[in-house]
Amino acid sequence: MGRPRPLEGLRILAVEQFGAGPVGTMLLADMGAEIIKIENFKAGGDSARPVPPYPLPNNDSYYFQCFNRGKKSVSLDVRSPEGLALFRKMVPKADAVFVNGRGTDPEKFQLTYKHLGPLNEKIVCCFLSGFGTTGPRSHEPAYDFLMQAYTGIMSMAGEPDGPPSKAGVSFVDYTGGFLSVGGMLAALWEAERTGKGRDVDVALMDGATAQLAYQASWVMNCGFEPTKLAHSAHASLVPSQVFRTKNGWIYIACLKHKFYPILVERMGRPELADDPRFRTLQNRFDNREELGAILEAELMKKTTAEWADRLQGHVPFAPVNSVAEALEDPQVQARGMVIEVEHPAAGRIRQVGCPIKMPGSEARLERAPYMGEHTDEVLTLLAGLSEAELDALREKGVVGRYTPLDEKDIAAEG
Repeated sequence: MGRPRPLEGLRILAVEQFGAGPVGTMLLADMGAEIIKIENFKAGGDSARPVPPYPLPNNDSYYFQCFNRGKKSVSLDVRSPEGLALFRKMVPKADAVFVNGRGTDPEKFQLTYKHLGPLNEKIVCCFLSGFGTTGPRSHEPAYDFLMQAYTGIMSMAGEPDGPPSKAGVSFVDYTGGFLSVGGMLAALWEAERTGKGRDVDVALMDGATAQLAYQASWVMNCGFEPTKLAHSAHASLVPSQVFRTKNGWIYIACLKHKFYPILVERMGRPELADDPRFRTLQNRFDNREELGAILEAELMKKTTAEWADRLQGHVPFAPVNSVAEALEDPQVQARGMVIEVEHPAAGRIRQVGCPIKMPGSEARLERAPYMGEHTDEVLTLLAGLSEAELDALREKGVVGRYTPLDEKDIAAEG
């Protein structure tokens, strides 16, 4: 038998939706934490549930499954006084509360340490929002691509003659989720040492701004003006960009000087190493377009596979794969980054796996829950409710109803 997962015994009440918050708490669930997902059944639950184009029965979808593996779902209207009172009953038996919404939500719904600390001195209250809990935009909703626009990231992406471009994935959302995990675990460690919890405030805009890194430093200190560079080129190190081959695209990244002479040697153009236009990092930066044209003319003479044979293991090189090709990569497969979970309607669902590997402790491989699937279990255990009390709260519209689908339902809906 392997070791227990590192976060076994950790219980988190999560008021979350869509991608940013759920991807972070899913990482915690993968590592063993009990994530109790609070869903507003009156609004249809997590807004990610009906996202097209691949629905599943019982208010489910492949999109939702990607961010909520291994969690429990409770249908509860925490916006109502009675729902909030029920939520507060669970706080003494939790280690953390995670709130993913607008920056003003934690105070508005009394989910801060100021409000919950008297119920549980060690409780950690982690907030993930678009703009944070302070500042002039704290009350506004926000999404990943808006953050790419706000922070200037979008202005640097795309071809020079094209419009600003977003990244192909919601990396700002995912960064926010991962930053929340780091902040929450740090605060939990502090609470373990001191006996006192705290608030943790994470903003998507902060996470995106932090990724400006050296470009921001150059702007603020050197008068640098970031621009879109052709072929997804690096801002300062040359050659580092995509190049066309005979049948596709490759990315070559000579981020250290030592790789450039090896590159041109492997390409059959060793004289370019001592060419005064390209001899140093600065020379190559100053003559970026001229060098790029020379290299691409050579690279277009062979296929991507032929260049892989010549360059792989000698210089930083990668073919520009499709997503399907990437998922079949032997390294991706060897690292367990393609997994399967069992779903009652869809059978075996393939997903991307947990990116944190802890040898000897296997990640949790369980499907995401149906909305309200664990309502009775959780509210009985953590809030001490009887069956009669649960029924009364359902009649009042405070707690949602959950009716499991049988095989006939699944066949009819699926």
